[in-house]
Amino acid sequence: MADLTLEELRQKIDGVDEQLHTLLNQRAGLAKQVGEVKIANNDNVFYRPEREAQVLRKVKERNQGPLDNETVARLFREVMSACLALEEPMKIAFLGPEGTFTQQAALKHFGKAVTTTALGTIDDVFREVASGAVNYGVVPVENSTEGVVNHTLDSFMDTSLKICGEVDLRIHHHLLSGSQTRMDNITRVYAHQQTLAQCRKWLDAHMPHLERVAVSSNGEAAKRLQGEWNALAIAGEIAADMYGLKIEQENIEDWPDNTTRFIIIGREEVPISGNDKTSMLVRMKNQPGALYHVLKPFNEKGVYLTRVESRPSRSGNWSYVFFIDCLGHQHGEKLAAVIKALQEQALDVRLLGSYPVAEL
Repeated sequence: MADLTLEELRQKIDGVDEQLHTLLNQRAGLAKQVGEVKIANNDNVFYRPEREAQVLRKVKERNQGPLDNETVARLFREVMSACLALEEPMKIAFLGPEGTFTQQAALKHFGKAVTTTALGTIDDVFREVASGAVNYGVVPVENSTEGVVNHTLDSFMDTSLKICGEVDLRIHHHLLSGSQTRMDNITRVYAHQQTLAQCRKWLDAHMPHLERVAVSSNGEAAKRLQGEWNALAIAGEIAADMYGLKIEQENIEDWPDNTTRFIIIGREEVPISGNDKTSMLVRMKNQPGALYHVLKPFNEKGVYLTRVESRPSRSGNWSYVFFIDCLGHQHGEKLAAVIKALQEQALDVRLLGSYPVAEL
């Protein structure tokens, strides 16, 4: 077959675009019909995490390139987000302020066709979800270099909310400048205290003379540049886009594999998706070998643990509180047997939720 000319290739692309446009509208029309059927059946749950995880899983399984799996999955994520908004636009609360990695995680998980609301504390996010003011909330739970977010774990001790999903977000810190910044006369750099720590080696090597000013968030750091000419900020891509800032240097973090895990909290249980994770809180009696007794049923049933974290108790009635993440769904045969064994010896076993393993 003879090589096509540039004009012929562009005509073929236009033809494919037309087909894509037609199919997108067909999918959107079907999504609207799904919403109508749910309303007729008094089903007010429009967002189904297990269904979306299954769709994204299939997208990656059948992908043959040249686009990589994650790129294709992100495209379908946005298609599903736009179609779902036709059924019922969702409200998502996140630990703010705007321009933070938590907002980026929320948009990565739900797509951009949602309304996001920045809240000041993790407690506020839990409260808004519990009250029904928002559909879901997004909060950080652990970082690969800094460890767990204890406040998030503690918040589950006094709530009936469920974990409905998870997001793994690779944390990239960028050095940003504003429209008024004069690069020849920089005296300070703004960032969250944790971000400054994660970029310490780069700053020591490239900008050791700058004053490092810790602020409440990276979003706040980016916002400050709008009115200053002698400062830089360290923040993520979403903050740069939100405040119209220029990325002077990409990925200045000391650990390039730095990842934060976020969880999605909601009010409903999530059915089995086929590749799930379960989180639980186990309160053990004050006895020697408590951790051994917690872990033994998982080993006997061959259930893989992904995290075990202990927290100080809030009551004198028990001394050990373990937060556990494991693979499998609470209604699956193996994990159900583990839960039953734990319930026979623990003071309390509280299932925090079973949810799909992150596909993006």
